[in-house]
Amino acid sequence: MSMTFEQIIIGYLVIINAVTFLAYGLDKAQAKSHRWRTPEKTLWFLALIGGSIGALLAMNQFRHKTKKLSFQLPLILIIAFQVAVVWVLIQSGIIYPPSITAIS
Repeated sequence: MSMTFEQIIIGYLVIINAVTFLAYGLDKAQAKSHRWRTPEKTLWFLALIGGSIGALLAMNQFRHKTKKLSFQLPLILIIAFQVAVVWVLIQSGIIYPPSITAIS
């Protein structure tokens, strides 16, 4: 069975967001038990390579890093960058957003 490019991208995004969600959850558990923590740069990197949705969901679910502006600002910039890249790709015709009729 051959996968399309879109299927590969969707699969990648599902996996990287799950990994990111779990990494944030593990970091929160480590913080509660005063053990070794995942470096913030690692958490930001996971968001940068496509895990930003998982990062936001984990921050909300675990109440993790929600009061630390020095952590949130780089994450906001990462998400803004990702949105800008997708917008440019859509505007240039490289990718096409799904149509409403295709979803239903």
